[in-house]
Amino acid sequence: MKILREATVAVLICGDLSLEKHKGYWVQDCSAATENLLLAAHAKGLGAVWLGVYPREERVDGLRKLLGIPEHVIPFSLVPIGHPAEQKPPAERYNPSRIHFNRW
Repeated sequence: MKILREATVAVLICGDLSLEKHKGYWVQDCSAATENLLLAAHAKGLGAVWLGVYPREERVDGLRKLLGIPEHVIPFSLVPIGHPAEQKPPAERYNPSRIHFNRW
């Protein structure tokens, strides 16, 4: 993948099931960690992208094998970070019909 080959660094966010305090919430924890990493990179003027790993078993297994990750640790997302090659304008995805007040 070109993004990974050209990135200065990549961070693999993982969930350690042996450290779970509330079963199943590791996904939310890893999602928050991934988003915080993206925001921090952006604040530093760097480019970063969230590459999904979990729940795609072939990706989980591939990274587990490549990096020697134990079974109780689940690779969740991979975030390559570097200097952006281009500046893209913000995506215009706002759709007011998707906003609901007090009820659907």
